[in-house]
Amino acid sequence: MDLPAGASIGADGVWSQVLDRPEGAPRRAGLFLDRDGAIVEEVDYLHRPGDVRLIPGAAQVIAQANRLGVPVVIVTNQSGIARGLYGWDEFIAVEKKVDDELAAAGAFVNGVFACPHHRQGSPPHDHPDHPARKPNPGMLLAAADRLGLDLAVSWIVGDRATDLLAGKNAGLAGGVHVLTGHGADQGERETALALAEDGFRVSGGRAMADALTMLPLLKG
Repeated sequence: MDLPAGASIGADGVWSQVLDRPEGAPRRAGLFLDRDGAIVEEVDYLHRPGDVRLIPGAAQVIAQANRLGVPVVIVTNQSGIARGLYGWDEFIAVEKKVDDELAAAGAFVNGVFACPHHRQGSPPHDHPDHPARKPNPGMLLAAADRLGLDLAVSWIVGDRATDLLAGKNAGLAGGVHVLTGHGADQGERETALALAEDGFRVSGGRAMADALTMLPLLKG
């Protein structure tokens, strides 16, 4: 398997890819984004590039972060790998399509982290509660280390309450829950909003585009 530039699969089986890290820059706020259901339309176990469709407004949010110098990091659970439904080659092809679609809209991401583990998976990806699988914070902590991010002033956007809980567990400032993807499923919005407490703010939007007005780090 040929890995794309900046990508590696660690000893723990977790994918990490750093595409752009400003050298010598101070630690800064980052924008963490779930992929399926937040950036691209939800497709069960997305593994075909032809099924990639950007959710309207997602590229504009990422482009605004790019303009402001806010690193953008995708953090995505990929249990389809653990379940044997596809492999890293298919993941790579889908990520390339996502990158191409974002580039066509004038946007780019700085890093991609993906956890293939699941309690119902097959070896070597069977794990009852892997520290990188959201809502655990492993992917966010790794990204902060690799890209020099200040988690305490960073935010996350996702369609599942578990996305926001991963942000809370990583010590982020807050998160935005969107209704695209699984966001409108019963209980998701309520569970996400209930995560709010001192030190972790939660907002609810219709889709990623609403992050432009909800996220302090995107307001310039």
